[in-house]
Amino acid sequence: MIKYKRILLKLSGESLAGSQKNGIDENRLQEYAEQVAEIVSMGVQTGVVIGGGNIFRGLSGAGKGFDRIKGDQMGMLATVINSLALSSALGEQDVQSRVFTATRMEPIGEYYSREKAVEAMQRGEVAIIAGGTGNPYFTTDTASALRAIELKAEVMFKGTRVDGVYTDDPEKNPTAEKFDKLSFNEIYERKLKVMDLTAATLCRENNLPVMVFNMDIQGNLKKIISGQPLGTLVYP
Repeated sequence: MIKYKRILLKLSGESLAGSQKNGIDENRLQEYAEQVAEIVSMGVQTGVVIGGGNIFRGLSGAGKGFDRIKGDQMGMLATVINSLALSSALGEQDVQSRVFTATRMEPIGEYYSREKAVEAMQRGEVAIIAGGTGNPYFTTDTASALRAIELKAEVMFKGTRVDGVYTDDPEKNPTAEKFDKLSFNEIYERKLKVMDLTAATLCRENNLPVMVFNMDIQGNLKKIISGQPLGTLVYP
């Protein structure tokens, strides 16, 4: 039994680095591919957006002297590298995938269109959408929200290193308390760092729920797809 038939999975670039702190951890990449392969085999139509923070973050680059626009463009290219890596790893799992890019860069990836991405998912292929929104000043969280809405996903899964949303950073504050669910309004009021405000507003105004969970624990994605109560549900 599956609870969701079409999802958008947002993966953290930082998590993809694993214990290396930067670059791509091959073991973590394989684990992610195995988890995605599991839900595809269950018949879940799957879109994926990956961050690029394990390679380069435009905002942090701007703080080190990079031009913000060029820094964000470098970050977009970092997401393309991660997307190609995931596509390759999925191929090792005998799962077909297509990499779409927000700006033209054939033959590296196919120029994104909603119709082609939906067609790919309906055929059982994983639509990996890279390059953010194609514009500077927008995060991959915002890109994920935008693509999920365009693709008419039932939910956006935000795979992180922690098992949900807490009152404070659980990696720094051991007394932080976890939410089982909360509204987008509560995120604003409590100033919780679940995602940037642009992404949160997009989700709220388009009635897109977000499930925040720990993707680094093998099997969690399948469990959530099956309706097990893991992570934190953020609802409109």
